[in-house]
Amino acid sequence: MSLLAINWGQVGLQAAQLILSLSILVIIHELGHYLTAKWFKCRVEKFYLFFDPWFSLFKKKVGETEYGVGWLPLGGYVKISGMIDESMDKEQMNKPPQAWEFRSKPAWQRLIIMIAGVTMNILLAFVIYAMILFVWGDTKTPNASLKNGVWVTDSLMLDIGFRSGDKIVSVNEQEVTYFDDIPKKILFNSGSAVKIIRDGREETIKVPIKLIGDLVERRKAKVPLFLERVPTIVGEFGSGDSTNGQKAGLKYQDKVIAVDNTPVEFMDQIVAYTNTKRNQPVTVQVLRGSDTVALAATVPESGKLGIPLLTEAQYDSLGVFALEKKSYSFFGSFPAGVTLAITTLSDYIDQFKLILKPSTGAYKGVGGFKAMGSIFSPISWNWESFWKITALFSIVLAFMNLLPIPALDGGHVLFTLIEMITGRKPSDKFLEYAQIVGMIILFSLLLYANGNDWFGWGRGK
Repeated sequence: MSLLAINWGQVGLQAAQLILSLSILVIIHELGHYLTAKWFKCRVEKFYLFFDPWFSLFKKKVGETEYGVGWLPLGGYVKISGMIDESMDKEQMNKPPQAWEFRSKPAWQRLIIMIAGVTMNILLAFVIYAMILFVWGDTKTPNASLKNGVWVTDSLMLDIGFRSGDKIVSVNEQEVTYFDDIPKKILFNSGSAVKIIRDGREETIKVPIKLIGDLVERRKAKVPLFLERVPTIVGEFGSGDSTNGQKAGLKYQDKVIAVDNTPVEFMDQIVAYTNTKRNQPVTVQVLRGSDTVALAATVPESGKLGIPLLTEAQYDSLGVFALEKKSYSFFGSFPAGVTLAITTLSDYIDQFKLILKPSTGAYKGVGGFKAMGSIFSPISWNWESFWKITALFSIVLAFMNLLPIPALDGGHVLFTLIEMITGRKPSDKFLEYAQIVGMIILFSLLLYANGNDWFGWGRGK
C-alpha cells in the first residue's frame, strides 16, 4: 500500500484508542505492584507510564517516588528498591541490603508484590465486563434462528466447501448455540468436522488443520468469515456515503430483485454477480413500493456497489433472524462479568496453544502494535467496542505476564516459588543474568511481532 492510500485520520483515531487503552492497562498493572510494595514498606523509587530511556516527557517527585511519563510507549514500570528489574541498577544491588528493599522482604511478601500487577489486570477485566453488561447488556443471535443460513463472506471458506445458505449445525459434534460463536469454534478446533444442512440435506465439511495460517496468507482485508444471510432490502446510506449504488439512485427500503436480468433474493447473490462485472455498467432492478424501477450503475474495481444493510433490530423485526438480548442489574452484572472474563481467558489460551502448534500456521498471524490498533474502530469512537477491546487486552496482558519468562512477572514468580520450595534464594548475579536473557527474549518477540505486522516475516514475505 502506498503512503498516499493511507487514511491518516483513521490511523490517528485507532492510534489514540490504542494508546488510551494501553495507558489504562499499564497504570492499573503497575499500581498493583506499587500498592503492595508500599503495603510491605518497600521503597518505590519510580512510577512511570511508558519507558523513559535518556529522558522523560514529564516527571515529578513526590516524597520518595518519582512519577512520570516516558516517551517510549512500550509499557511502563515501577522501580522498587532492591529489585532486579528492567532498570538493571547494579550499583544499588552491590550495596548491603536495606530493610526497605524488596530483596530484604520475606518470599511470601515478594510473591504477592509480583502477582499484584496481574491480579489488578484480571480484576479490571471483571469490572469492565460487568459495566459493559450493566450499561449495554448482552445481545446474541441464536444460530437456530437464521432462517436463510449464513452468508459466506471469505473466499477461503468458499474454497473449503462452505456455501451461502448453509445452516451450520455443529463443530466436532458440539452444537453451535449462537451464530457469533461459529468462527471461534471453527478456528479454535483446527482440523474440525463441521456439520451443515444444505438444501435440506445434512453434509459434513472437513476444515484443514492449517486454516488459520491460510487465512493470514490470503486475507487482504478485515472481513468476517460469515454473516447472517439477509434479503436484498437497501439500508440507510450514511450522511458521508457516496457509493456507486447511491449514485445510481438506490434508496432506503428499495428491494433489489435483479441485476442485469439475473434474479437475486439475497445480498450475497448481488455481491457474487457484481464481482464478475468489475468496472462495467450493470442495470439494477428494484421494487420501490409497488413500482419496479431500473437503475443504471457502474461496478467499481472493488466489485461491490456499496449497498448498506439494515440494522440487526430491523432484521429481527422482519423475522430474518432473532436477537436475544439480556439486561443486567448493577449487582447482577458482576458475576456475569466474571464469567465473561473467564470465557475470554479460556478462548485466548486456546489461541495461544494454536500459535505454539506449527502445523496450524497460527504463528503467521502474530502481530504487534499495528495489529492491536487495527482492532479498534477506524470510523468513530465507539465506547462499547473500546471497553470490550480494553477488557480483552487486560486479560491478554495478565496471561502474558504470567508466562515463566525472566523479566516478566511470571519469571520472578517462578524463581520466588522455587525459593519457597527449596529454601534457597537464587543469587543476585543469577537473577541479573536471567533478567538480561528475559529482556533479549522479549525484545526478540517484540521485533518479530511488529516485523510480522509490516513485512509479513512469519508469512515468508
